[in-house]
Amino acid sequence: MGRDKVENEELIRYAWPQDVWFHVDKLSSAHVYLRMPEEMTWDAIPEGLLIDCAQLVKANSIEGNKKDNLTIIYTPGDNLKVIWPLDKCRSTTTKRVKRVHVPRRENPIVNRLNKTKVEREVDHEQERVDRLKQESAVKRAAANERRKAEQELSKAREAEKAARSYDALFNVEEDPDVPRKYGRELEEDFM
Repeated sequence: MGRDKVENEELIRYAWPQDVWFHVDKLSSAHVYLRMPEEMTWDAIPEGLLIDCAQLVKANSIEGNKKDNLTIIYTPGDNLKVIWPLDKCRSTTTKRVKRVHVPRRENPIVNRLNKTKVEREVDHEQERVDRLKQESAVKRAAANERRKAEQELSKAREAEKAARSYDALFNVEEDPDVPRKYGRELEEDFM
């Protein structure tokens, strides 16, 4: 979560594509990002987690905290676009924006979240570099697996092609210990 405008801008700049951005609709508020696990998609966020994020956004909005019946919007991080010089965040496509209604502030939820809050300094640039290294390692491993599978398939096709070919039909391996037959001997064996 960003504490102020500067941290919000930094979070936007370094947001991962799979991060989910939460904000109060049409009011200023803190930016809350949810870092999604690899197996979860942004449109399948569990209801309890969605309510926690929405309550956190509402509680950290100066205007929104005082109002009831707010709408919290959320969208993937790669769907965000910052409009300069207004410093406003907009989504690039409205199809990838969802809304959650918050009727009022739920103090037990906000208190629980504040008690379990952990603040830490984050080196966003280093996180970005580490993530890119990890993603490229995964891509390289997948490319190596594909290459090995293609080589094995190519070898199997070559073996099948050689088995179907007539080129080796008359190439008979002869035993060097058996004397070779010529002329009349071959005719007699043939008859």
